Amino acid sequence: MPTSTLSTLGAVGEEVELYTHFYLREDNATLYGFATAEELALFQTVTAVSGVGPKLALAMLSAMSAEKLAMAIGSGSTELLSEVPGVGKKMASRLVLELRGKLMAGGLAPAELAEENADVLTALTSLGYSVREATGAIATLPQDQKLSLEEKVKLALQYFGGK
Repeated sequence: MPTSTLSTLGAVGEEVELYTHFYLREDNATLYGFATAEELALFQTVTAVSGVGPKLALAMLSAMSAEKLAMAIGSGSTELLSEVPGVGKKMASRLVLELRGKLMAGGLAPAELAEENADVLTALTSLGYSVREATGAIATLPQDQKLSLEEKVKLALQYFGGK
């Protein structure tokens, strides 16, 4: 399970519901669990990429939420993907190349959100924030308003000021 799922399970002995993926190979049978159907769908989509196994896909979902991972792929943010242990620049580029269209078509990443926030991500990282910090700030931006790049960056900086 991704670490985010582990933290939402509750107390020991409580009943939980998970979305599961059974991974079967000649020498390995493993059951993966996810809190949401979106996490499961993204896991299955990412593992379809050549060179990405379930452990690496799980590491990606542990490093960031499914929404942030889909946004990183949809916006072509290889820098954010490269921050995941085990994902280098080459693998990040392959993920973007192979999955960008699939995620957009599957509804896992809204194209306009991912593309319009790529500039905000670039601006924040050029100011010295890590990609992970910048993505966290972008996730707090209001989705229903049409804001200029400057307004988005200003709101994202206010997020850091309010911490």
